[in-house]
Amino acid sequence: MIRLAFKNLTHNGLSSVLSWVSLSLSICIISILMVLQNSYERQFLKNIEGIDMVLGAKGSPLQLILSSVFHIDAPTGNISFEDAQKWMNHPYVKQAIPLAYGDSYKGTPIVGSNHSLLQHYGGRVTRGRIFNRDFEVVIGSNAAQKLMLKQGQQFYSAHGHDEHGEEHRDHPYTVAGVLAPTATVLDDIIVSNIESVWKMHEPHDHTQQVQVIPEHQVPGSGPGGHQHDEVERSEGAKKELTAVLISFTNPMGVIQLPRIINKQTNLMPAIPAIELNRMFSILGIGIDVLTYVGAGIMLLSAFSIFVALYNSLTARKYETALLRATGTSRWEIILLFISEGLLLGIGGVITGILLSRCLLFFITGYFSSGYHMHISVTGWLVNRELYLIAGAMLITLFAALIPALKAGFINLSKALAHG
Repeated sequence: MIRLAFKNLTHNGLSSVLSWVSLSLSICIISILMVLQNSYERQFLKNIEGIDMVLGAKGSPLQLILSSVFHIDAPTGNISFEDAQKWMNHPYVKQAIPLAYGDSYKGTPIVGSNHSLLQHYGGRVTRGRIFNRDFEVVIGSNAAQKLMLKQGQQFYSAHGHDEHGEEHRDHPYTVAGVLAPTATVLDDIIVSNIESVWKMHEPHDHTQQVQVIPEHQVPGSGPGGHQHDEVERSEGAKKELTAVLISFTNPMGVIQLPRIINKQTNLMPAIPAIELNRMFSILGIGIDVLTYVGAGIMLLSAFSIFVALYNSLTARKYETALLRATGTSRWEIILLFISEGLLLGIGGVITGILLSRCLLFFITGYFSSGYHMHISVTGWLVNRELYLIAGAMLITLFAALIPALKAGFINLSKALAHG
């Protein structure tokens, strides 16, 4: 039965190919969207796990989350370390991870923090060790591979996030260690201690060697003198943070602290869960539109399958009547036509999924470098794709059902007489 159904499809080659191609394209489009949506939702949620609030400069809360947690946007600004420290030591705060930005290496951000950032994301060194001195860094697994950096190598950072920005030639960074893959944003960044970031941005003209002049040679020296001004300025470099990742000891922190901070300070608290839900709703509109386009193509392909089988029935009325006359049962005829529709459906599903995986393989590098999102193209089908496959098979089944029933209940005498 399957062999006969396959031969009937190849006999009507053009209409069968058109139906197969349109169904494959619709499956491919919807499958890509499902995989991308599943990947970004899963990875975004994984990266905010354990982060109840982000504290930063006034601006867009979503921008603060994207820059401080996911490192894919420009920061909203800097905040005073002293101002942030008050909230970092609040009784409601269980953990506070300070972050300081400012430089990058070939477009990869250098994040000043402490060991708690590595511990939060499960960072573990595979080669080398954790940084323990100024201007030492550990580098994420993907960043190390992309930048071709190894333990012991030195490099110069550039100001800002432009890979062609002005380099800081005063202090080279040294790679102390390379981290194991964590499937988090840690894989795509370079981490140093905060002091390195502060010292990198000190006013260098004031941090050169200060000549110590005897007190009697300094004009205005004595009780009201200012002979230590240069030293004070070099030691008093302004300490700033870009953001603080905060987790609370209890839910009261999420309820009370953002309101208090907004009311009493110039700082801005942002709740990652709220901002991500907002972002998902915005992105979801675009994904829904594209999904509807794919579903429309799928319906058109189902209609083309219906037309192909109906035209095939019109052309094969005599042969179908002969089969009935030679002892083939009505249900076997119906099953033959349904098999033709299901064969087109199965072929469309298989080629559509394979085509989606090939396209995802080519675009995964773009998402990895631009959005720090890693798409697995070698794993199993995502749960939503199972519904897609089931839906595609049901649509092709219904498209083949009317021609199949018409073929099964064909008028034998009339068909043989006009044959």
